[in-house]
Amino acid sequence: MVAQRDPHQEYQRRVWRMQSRVRGLMLGLALGDTAGAARGGLPAAGPLRAGVSTQLACFTAEGVIRAMVRGRHKGVCHPPGVVLHAYCRWAALQGIEVPRMRRRWVSLPGDRPWPDGWLAGVPALAERRGSAPATVAALSRIEDPHSRIATPSRGCHALTRTLPVAVAGPEWAEQAGEFAALTHGDPAARSTAVQAAVLLRHCLTAPPPDGPGDPADRLAREALEKGLAALPSGPGPGRVPGDERERLSAAFRAGVDQPAEPARLARLAPDASAPSALLGGLYTAASFPGRDRFRAALEFAAGAPDGDSVACVTGALLGAVHGAEALPADLVSRHELAWVIDALARDLLAQIEDSPSGSEYVRGWDPHWWDRYPGW
Repeated sequence: MVAQRDPHQEYQRRVWRMQSRVRGLMLGLALGDTAGAARGGLPAAGPLRAGVSTQLACFTAEGVIRAMVRGRHKGVCHPPGVVLHAYCRWAALQGIEVPRMRRRWVSLPGDRPWPDGWLAGVPALAERRGSAPATVAALSRIEDPHSRIATPSRGCHALTRTLPVAVAGPEWAEQAGEFAALTHGDPAARSTAVQAAVLLRHCLTAPPPDGPGDPADRLAREALEKGLAALPSGPGPGRVPGDERERLSAAFRAGVDQPAEPARLARLAPDASAPSALLGGLYTAASFPGRDRFRAALEFAAGAPDGDSVACVTGALLGAVHGAEALPADLVSRHELAWVIDALARDLLAQIEDSPSGSEYVRGWDPHWWDRYPGW
């Protein structure tokens, strides 16, 4: 007689597995960002400093939560506008164009504290941790009413900062492109952000291992392969041109057939652009798909010409498919933003699954959620 499965237990397992993978994605990108900046030579002891990609990714995750909160309570929301506001709060904390930011976002003096939300109280997010020139240049034009603020850049931060968007669901993949286009006007930057969201979504939702003997490298490569097959094709915003799809597929196949070749990585990811970061991260993840190869993967990715961005993407892909428990505990425990990132990951999933602040017509169970994530 076959025992019937308990639907409640199945739901709990699904939520736990997704929580582990969301945390893995967020923590993985942060560890990759840090390892890449250190060129793979992380110190043996002491705190690990966050990079600028990690800072911006935190504000992307917070912006997505706030966009969802607004949609629930107001019935209408333009997510790119809410996420742009999140990037402006990051800029204000960094001391970038603070008076201009205040004029843009604070309509009445003394009306409310700004920057608001709990991330504004995290000291490490206010420290300069690297350069994000295209993002800063665009945000510095925030008051310009006559033109889009985006620069013509295809720089890597259009990709690395939008990686958390994959958690929100497949319908948000095109939003990842919109978020990238807020500051980076090159179509390749927008397209690459969409591609990464689709790949990461398949990593997050890959089936669990069949048992202890089921190889984790098979699971990772299958998730990436299915993600490549699911990329939206054709012309237009949010679509993937055929030549870009072919380059991604070739990078994945090279990772399977000719793994971990530094010269090949350098050819795939020769610069600090968004397409290079994704191609290099995909090649590295396919080269080191095993659950126990995360550290080796980051060390290899850090050797790319722009190791920060390649390792950031690598960490997100592998963290998303294997979960937070697969990440090296000695690295996670020393990262200065580990608690912040972990809290954001849990809160993002809580907002998706349970909307703690309720909605326009339903009372929420957490009276403080709106203060943490104001819906604007």
